[in-house]
Amino acid sequence: MEVMTVAFPVEFGEAWNRRQVSDALLLAGTHHALISSEATSPPAPHDAVAGFYLSRGLFDEEELLLFAIAPTWRRRGLGHALLGHFVENARQRGKKRLFLEMRRNNPAGILYAAHGFQPIGIRPRYYRTSNGDRIDAITQELVIT
Repeated sequence: MEVMTVAFPVEFGEAWNRRQVSDALLLAGTHHALISSEATSPPAPHDAVAGFYLSRGLFDEEELLLFAIAPTWRRRGLGHALLGHFVENARQRGKKRLFLEMRRNNPAGILYAAHGFQPIGIRPRYYRTSNGDRIDAITQELVIT
């Protein structure tokens, strides 16, 4: 929750609260991982947690629900390592298609593209900012083998 608090800009309302995360973790097919500032997953007890992901799968598909690296630890390759971990773990569970949704102009789009995610759809005006503006959501897919 500490990473969630600092990683998601408040103006976009993307962060989940503790209850939403707890409820998601109870659902079948939910997966998560933490990464340390030393790029180990799972982190050793003495390591700082630098990021996490939360996903949910059904049949041969999985959706990346949350993905975050704390701002202090960005631009050090941790996002690439954690996203690679997500993709590989999904592959090992027999997933063939991975999905995610992000707001238009999210800087993480560069990371997702580097791992092969492709835009497949738009939800117009899906996200609402704190000042009332609306931003499109971009749905992306990665087909894995």
